[in-house]
Amino acid sequence: MSSVRVTRPARRRLIAAVATVCAMSAATLPSQAATSDTPPNSPPFAEKYRPQFHFSPQENWMNDPNGLVYYKGEYHLFYQYNPNGNSWGDMSWGHAVSKDLVHWKELPLALSHDDKEMVFSGSAVVDWGNTTGFGTEQDPAMVAIYTSLDKATGIQAQSLAYSTDRGRSWTKYEGNPVLDIGSKEFRDPKVQWYAPTKSWLMTVSLSTEHKVQFYSSKNLKDWDLLSDFGPAGATGGVWECPDLFPLPVDGDKKKTKWVLVVNMNPGGIAGGSGAQYFVGDFDGKKFTAEDSGTYTPPAGTVVQDFEAADFGTWTATGTAFGDGPATGAVAGQSEVTGFDGARLANSFHGGDATTGTLTSPEFTVDSRYLNFKVGGGRHPHKPGTVPGPADPPAGTVLADFEGGDYGDWTTTGDAFGSAPAAGTLPNQQEVNGYLGNGLVNSFRNGDSTTGTLTSPEFTIDKDHINFLVGGGNHPSSTENPTAVELLVDGEVVRSTSGKDGEALNWASWDVKALAGKTARIRIVDDHTGGWGHINVDHIMLSDAAAQPVSRETSVNLLVDGKVVRSASGTHTESLDWASFDLRPYAGKKARIQLVDRNTGGMGHLLADQFTTAYEPAESTVQRAAWADYGKDYYAAVSWENAPGGKRYMIGWMNNWEYAGATPTSPWRSAQSVPRQMALRTVDGRIRLTSEPVGSIKSLRQEDAATATGVTVTNTSRPLGGQAATGKALDIEATFSLKDADRFGLKVRTGAGGEETVIGYDATTQELYVDRTRSGAVDFSDSFPGVQRAPLKAKDGKVKLRILVDWSSVEVFGGKGEAVITDQIFPDPAAQGVEIFAENGSVKLDKARVWRLDSYRD
Repeated sequence: MSSVRVTRPARRRLIAAVATVCAMSAATLPSQAATSDTPPNSPPFAEKYRPQFHFSPQENWMNDPNGLVYYKGEYHLFYQYNPNGNSWGDMSWGHAVSKDLVHWKELPLALSHDDKEMVFSGSAVVDWGNTTGFGTEQDPAMVAIYTSLDKATGIQAQSLAYSTDRGRSWTKYEGNPVLDIGSKEFRDPKVQWYAPTKSWLMTVSLSTEHKVQFYSSKNLKDWDLLSDFGPAGATGGVWECPDLFPLPVDGDKKKTKWVLVVNMNPGGIAGGSGAQYFVGDFDGKKFTAEDSGTYTPPAGTVVQDFEAADFGTWTATGTAFGDGPATGAVAGQSEVTGFDGARLANSFHGGDATTGTLTSPEFTVDSRYLNFKVGGGRHPHKPGTVPGPADPPAGTVLADFEGGDYGDWTTTGDAFGSAPAAGTLPNQQEVNGYLGNGLVNSFRNGDSTTGTLTSPEFTIDKDHINFLVGGGNHPSSTENPTAVELLVDGEVVRSTSGKDGEALNWASWDVKALAGKTARIRIVDDHTGGWGHINVDHIMLSDAAAQPVSRETSVNLLVDGKVVRSASGTHTESLDWASFDLRPYAGKKARIQLVDRNTGGMGHLLADQFTTAYEPAESTVQRAAWADYGKDYYAAVSWENAPGGKRYMIGWMNNWEYAGATPTSPWRSAQSVPRQMALRTVDGRIRLTSEPVGSIKSLRQEDAATATGVTVTNTSRPLGGQAATGKALDIEATFSLKDADRFGLKVRTGAGGEETVIGYDATTQELYVDRTRSGAVDFSDSFPGVQRAPLKAKDGKVKLRILVDWSSVEVFGGKGEAVITDQIFPDPAAQGVEIFAENGSVKLDKARVWRLDSYRD
């Protein structure tokens, strides 16, 4: 089950403190009711962004794939499902089956939540030997092993349910739970039969400890601990949804290795959720990962190592960085690790409440890369913010919530109480950023309360409405919002939510188009899960927009006084390598600036060892192995009992950074295309590779559009005629390198410049997907961006397989060693495919484009 709050991941599992991550930015919505982009009354499975060859439920929320097992000619896909709505909650197991991993039939709900438990992620097996006694050897039971969340205590334990009718109906075992260690962070069991010991093997996560545990059982009911694995690899977020399986290396069954998949959130390679893996050996008790060796960063010239007693020529402001470098942790701080030598820059002087900057002297950029170590809080630089504190523009205050009550504002429900709050409420993290002594705070009795707070009518007589907002990120476009709304004629015409943080910051609505209208402000808390509350203060009419205040803890590169590169920590006291590409700024004047403008939790920065070098340093996350380098491949697990010993894997095609804000209705989320997995030796290293399941070809329409021997130079042009366009495509393309820096294909082009760029960067030897102009991207500031995967050309050629659906792209580079999965939300009219080259020429040897039918046809 996927995590929402990294600082307190246990809270996500509690009924009063759990929900999706909804990372929608506090952006101004259009001047119309806040809704999803799906037109009303769309036919089922024909809605605007409905996937056509990826499984999605007819309605409601879906996340992790669960219970993947093959039995009697059917591949079973269970999945985390909310039977009661389109946002995370009431976790149960949905169910679908397929005979070919492509054509899916959705079945009724399998395992339902109840008053006492929610049914979190897990696996399913066929009990061929009737070890449980739930069936017979002639008619074995299908057994689900799932994490049960006790709603009263938040304890996560492993439980059983069984079916004797091919998974159509289920009985929960009366002896549940079968494995309970009293933990709130113990989840997602993957169970399989381990033949050498004639016993069941469970792989399960101790999520916040970054560990996987292995247990053994003869009957699925009584379990013995075998061993632990971890921490290892990337540990920037909680570890979840583990999987363990053997695969031959390069097809040689005499050379078999084991693969341990550990899904992690946040801290994935592309940010947010990601699927990490380890290759190694399993002896029946213990998994041992292959030794990746000690990392040595590229050699270079050290420009600042903070080994002196003072900062030398670097200039400090504020008090956060103290009078000089720290010798490790400072007063009140946990142990600091990962820095080189005896000292480092540390902005925890005085605790998280202090702020300041530390700036290098100006220098001329004459190196390719600047490598350095960074740690501390994950508070990246946000363009458009200003150093705080910042006073709002002059104007008319509609409400400052400084009185002893709400005055003529009206309330419903119990979330807002009878009067403004005086700051932080019981059991709440520290609230800051509000003005004066009072604010709106709907954390009354925790996240479980709901309600509204509505202003009296007023006339819009200025250009902007400014206000401070914090709390949960559940926009009005989602089912259960925590939002500030502007109502005109009873309709929501503007809406802003928090950012899953207790710090309030300025937001602004441009209301020039509504001048003279009569309006109301409504503050809504309709969310009962994690971050299910909102903080608001100082609502005012003004002729100027208020600027949001910087909350960053970041290392910035300044060129001409502007931030052009930025890096932040990962919410840990351990430093790790980061790198800035300086090549675009060669010959320019620059400065390095360390910035701490955050006064909340983990509101500090650690930095060390600034070095100019010819090659970039790589962080632990970059050096880790990833099953997919995109933003939208998580909770990846594989099927048991697949025919022919094949190993098929599927992942949830979403990311907890914005999962609850994607603009779809009446469903939310899809699963990836199932993939056949293999271990191959790539550049001397054993890598987990994947390719789309072969049966996807059954959806291809007969005739492919073909292009051969096409050379393009510094341009972008259509790949072919009308036959090479569409919303659901399967593309195979081979390029021969010439001198272009970047080249590839653009898909879903049109509709006012929309495009999703699928390219190869010859200068960095990387496959990339750029979805910054892919359509609807403004529902979250974490959504637009570029995802990259390392990929070396072979014999001067780059091969791509691209699956394009109505709301996604999946790109497989080479022989499947580089994979990028990204959601996109383009205009339906954007159906073009183009070939492009930048800064030179490239030759397209051959491309074939098939249109794909829906699996439901």
